[in-house]
Order: sequence, then C-alpha cells, then structure tokens
Amino acid sequence: MKPEVSELLFIESLFEQSKKNLGSTLSPLQDLERLTGDASTRRYYRLFTKDQSFVVCLDNPSEQEKNPFVSVQAFLNKHSIRVPKIYDMDLKKGYILEEDLGDVTLLQSLANLENKEHEYKIFENVIDSLLQMHRISDEDIKKSNIFNLKFDLDKYLDEVSFSAGYFLNKFLNIEDTSIKDKVITQFKPICERLANEKMILCHRDFHSRNIMVKGNENIIIDFQDARLGLAQYDLASMLDDCYYEVERCNKYKLIQHYYENLDVKIHGQESFDQFMSLYNDMILQRVFKAIGSFSYIYETRKDVRYVKYIGFAMEKLKKILLSDAKYGTLRKILFSYYYES
Repeated sequence: MKPEVSELLFIESLFEQSKKNLGSTLSPLQDLERLTGDASTRRYYRLFTKDQSFVVCLDNPSEQEKNPFVSVQAFLNKHSIRVPKIYDMDLKKGYILEEDLGDVTLLQSLANLENKEHEYKIFENVIDSLLQMHRISDEDIKKSNIFNLKFDLDKYLDEVSFSAGYFLNKFLNIEDTSIKDKVITQFKPICERLANEKMILCHRDFHSRNIMVKGNENIIIDFQDARLGLAQYDLASMLDDCYYEVERCNKYKLIQHYYENLDVKIHGQESFDQFMSLYNDMILQRVFKAIGSFSYIYETRKDVRYVKYIGFAMEKLKKILLSDAKYGTLRKILFSYYYES
C-alpha cells in the first residue's frame, strides 16, 4: 500500500537525515511501502535501499524521555532481551528508524508445525525469553524510573468495566446497563486476588502476534506499555491468548516449565496449586479484557479483523468458568446474554 505523497516526502527527508546522523554509507532510498498496522494508531513503513531494508514507525511527537517505546526498548536491550534495534530517531517528529523484522509472526509460523513436540519446543523457547524478562531484579526496575504504573485493583476493574461496556452494551446491544454492573461485581473478587500478589515486570501484551520470527530468533515487539503486575499475566497472555489454542498437554507442561524455572522469591506464591488458581483468575480477567478490546476496535473503527476471535475467547472463558463453582454466577450472567444475542 502506497502512502500519501505528503507522507512519502516526509519520510524521505527524515531518512536522508538518518543517513547523515549514522555517518554511514547507506544506499539511497529506492522504495517504500506502508505496512498493515497493529491495533494502535501508529503507522509503519518498510523502506528499501539497494542493500538493506528498514522499518519506520510514525507516532505522535514526543520528547525522548517521554517516549515509552524508546525508553522500554533501551531497558530491555540492556538486559539482553531480544527486541527490535533502533538505528535513529527524531521523536519531536514522531519518527523512529528500526530494524526490519520481516513479516512472520509467531502466530503465522505456527501454521508450519510438524507435530505437538515441535509446538512444545517453539513455545518453550518463547517462555524462556519471558523468564529472562521476569528475572530482571526489582532493584533494576526501580532504578530505571520507567515502570511507575502497575496492575492494581483499580486498573483491573477499569479494564473489566471497559470490556463490559463495549462488549455487552455495544457489541451485543444489551440496553439494560445494570448487567454491566453485575458483571463488574462478579469480577471484583477475582481482581482482588490478582492485585494482592507480588508484582514483577510485565510486557502487558505478550501473545503470538507480538513475537516476530526472524531466522532462528524470536523478537519481542509492542512492549511500550510494560508495567508491574502478576507473574501469570504474561504467561496467560501467551498460552491462553485469543488467537491460538496450545495443545492441552503442552500447555500444562509449559506452565510447569515456567513455574519450576522462576524462583519463588520472584513470584512470591507458595505452591503450584496456588499458582494455577491465580493463573485461572488471570485468564478470566485477561481474556475478558481482550474481548472488550476487540469490541472497541469494531465499534470505533469498524475494523472486522478481530471480531472472529470473540467467539473463541468466549468459549475459552466458559472452560475456566465451568472449572470452579465460585465462578458460577459470573458464567450464568455472561452466557445467558451471549447465547441469547
């Protein structure tokens, strides 16, 4: 997809400045194409020279110390987490020149699985990268002065309220607004349990569309909203995301692999049973938040790409809600309206 002429000229001028800043012998820009973006308002372009390709991200103008992508990228890179390389930037113009990671996401690569053993190995490598991030010390996190936000009770409930509003009232067209309040009430004890645990650094959106596969590397993207939260947040985001169903035995083994390789002093939970109970709570909150996001994107942008995942996500919720009697009221409220609509 070709960009507008004005944006084309804007990018060309910025790339020329990058060539000067880098002091290199970069070849002249030969072509560029607009890439399909993520769920955000950022715009991405692939730039081609004779010898190389790059990706340009155009975002809202900012100061360097106020740009979360740049700040978090530098922090993760310092701790040897594989993230995209940044070659140059002009943040006052919203311009970042990045490494071209190609087009293959982890989700797309899973189409070429050979068997369930192959699936396990792929996800084991991803979980090992997650463990590396989750082992970053509290001291380093505090010293960075970057991660001042956390998943506390208010944040969890805000997300539940957001999702209930857009999914129930907008997507399902339920006019009775008291249903939203009932859902929030049922989610509150779940959110309280999640908010009362020890927190670590969370990616916040760690799923199969936010891992790029380049050669033999898994490269983590879309990390700019990282904040403190429960250890299970990222783990559930990956192993119980709304895009791909990990084979049941593999998923259980991967959860065990994560639990056994993260020191109890980091996650602060006393037993694997407690860990799994909180994992199920986390699935409920995280997947319901995703349903709300999909509904919001459809309502505000009429973008239908994510609508197909809502049904899959609801059935995922149902499995967890059926697993424990304490979830019974929430299940009946959600599904009586979902199946009826």
